[in-house]
Amino acid sequence: MRICVIFNPCAKGEKAKRFRDQLATIASHSAIKPTLAPGGGRFLAAEAVREGFDTIVAAGGDGTLNEALNGIADEPEALADVRLAVLPVGTVNVFAREIGMPLKLTAAWETILRGRETSIDLPQMQFSAEGQACQRHFIQMAGAGLDAQAIALVDWKLKRSIGQFAYMIAGLKAMRGKLTAIRVSHGSTSASGELVLLGNGRYYGGELPVFHRASYRDGLLDICVFPKVNWFVLARYFWGFLSQRLFKPGNDPYFQAPSVNLESDSAARFELDGENVGHLPATCSIQRQGLRIIIP
Repeated sequence: MRICVIFNPCAKGEKAKRFRDQLATIASHSAIKPTLAPGGGRFLAAEAVREGFDTIVAAGGDGTLNEALNGIADEPEALADVRLAVLPVGTVNVFAREIGMPLKLTAAWETILRGRETSIDLPQMQFSAEGQACQRHFIQMAGAGLDAQAIALVDWKLKRSIGQFAYMIAGLKAMRGKLTAIRVSHGSTSASGELVLLGNGRYYGGELPVFHRASYRDGLLDICVFPKVNWFVLARYFWGFLSQRLFKPGNDPYFQAPSVNLESDSAARFELDGENVGHLPATCSIQRQGLRIIIP
């Protein structure tokens, strides 16, 4: 294996220097490329592909992983030739938890070196930005409505102090404002709500199996729609987070489809893997088993 590690120095906050030293020790025979600005991981991953690396490791959170994924996808034919792995050192690490990647640095690195791989479905979002057609992939989930608005309101200094609870506080702030209705449709199936979530894997926000029917290999997106977001909904999620018990939506619309259209009457953000990317309208589709990943 020729391994290149895309390292987000901000993922560990004040512990970044110590983590960099640990990473340099265990990955001494690999290239390490630190990101210097938001979005930098995408450029570095594409550069690593051009340099001939066959395994790209995202050392950070789900945002760093998403950047590395899209950097690989930017290079022609690279998705067929290059494997993606995660070294989970971010705040939430949803994808790593989903596939059972060890959260300890040394154990995760040993897993990567063993090189066991599989192929999973690869969703993509198509949208417009400044009059230009854009395409962006995601690996775990996407969302529009409340969660995208909450991400825009996250206090990043607070996030470094209290981790994923900063997202809950931002969610409460977002609820105070006016939420735009998001319409999601596929053929004759449609639903509308203040929060629309699209899943590739089962987990959302940590280890909450919101997309309880999801599989990485079924060629389908799992769509969960919350018509209204209120205190009861937030309390339900918060209890699920604290208890780590199986969470299944009650009467909220839930369906599966190979592609969906997302629209809104007024400007509405959407997020991919926990990072705001663009505004609706957008179309989401899925490429069956289009991504090679390293697993435990």
